[in-house]
Amino acid sequence: MEEMYEYADELGPLKVIHVHEPSIGLKAVLVVDNVAKGPSIGGIRMAPDVTTVECMRLARAMTFKNAAAGLPHGGGKMVIWGDPKMAKQKKEILIRALANSLREVEQYIFAPDMGTDEECMAWIKDEVDRVVGLPREVGGIPLDELGATGFGLSHAVEMALKHCDFEIKGARIVVQGFGAVGKHAARFLAEQGAILVGAADSKGTLYNPEGLDVAALIEHKQSGKSVTDFAGGEVLDSDAVIDIACDIWIPAARPDVVHDDNVKRLNTRLVVQGANIPFTSGAEKQLHEQGVICVPDFIANAGGVICAAMEYHGSSETAAFQTIAEKIRRNTEQVLEESKNSGILPREAAVQLARRRVEKAMSFRRWNLF
Repeated sequence: MEEMYEYADELGPLKVIHVHEPSIGLKAVLVVDNVAKGPSIGGIRMAPDVTTVECMRLARAMTFKNAAAGLPHGGGKMVIWGDPKMAKQKKEILIRALANSLREVEQYIFAPDMGTDEECMAWIKDEVDRVVGLPREVGGIPLDELGATGFGLSHAVEMALKHCDFEIKGARIVVQGFGAVGKHAARFLAEQGAILVGAADSKGTLYNPEGLDVAALIEHKQSGKSVTDFAGGEVLDSDAVIDIACDIWIPAARPDVVHDDNVKRLNTRLVVQGANIPFTSGAEKQLHEQGVICVPDFIANAGGVICAAMEYHGSSETAAFQTIAEKIRRNTEQVLEESKNSGILPREAAVQLARRRVEKAMSFRRWNLF
């Protein structure tokens, strides 16, 4: 409990709600971090080892992400303890029960995240109407199917390359977490001429210095198989993905995968964060001191939540993707320019940008009179 309070400050969290229904094995936490800009949007993450503190950190990342993207929404996050690959029937029971238990929490809008998808959001819509990331069949813009976050990452890469001494064509990329975000990032970058030399998932790492067939690997993954079952490269353990030499390294899995103890093994020239809080602050500082640009998560990976917010407000798929490109390109350029001009870490520049917007929104709120 004391550790939780270390992550509380003047911005939030507003609410931390624990949900527990032993009869069906439901255990979850919702963190509504800040709603000064509007009701919070944040994904539902399912994993067997999530924590309340992780949920609080992710919720704050969403507050900054939504503020930096100029969305009329605050930040929130939810975690569910469980195996995301559990039987569909059991998963549906848990998701529907969770939606019903939080029916009255109007300050939170449900969205997909690691371990949940468009079908899960359709179950929630059948219970409550406060949800985004829906399948097309129920009026949604399927952001995981279309690769909204990966699309945004490709634009963050393009803007970051203006501050690097190499081009995207022929650039060697490595993706840690070849799932909904990572595979689409690889696809969009490969279409521009980048070469995927390494890809990892929970089972291991696939490496080919000559390049992996991105389209074939994505099709392979969509069949439910691991990258380690793909006959197109050398199979290494999961941790080996950090050691592969490349030009662009994209983390797209869990928090804190790169930290003070392993960051020296990273051999890259640019990091663009597809996952939320994938690096510790110490690791980012070391990279910065080595001259490696690290585009922060809530700047680079905002494509998904931008798409979700646009869906919630009735926009079209075309308008959503145009907005993703515009916002991420502008914010990436602004953050990297500020980092360069002020001699600060890109994350510090990004946090300053987002915090200014949140604090300005908070200044208009009624509670500031008391």
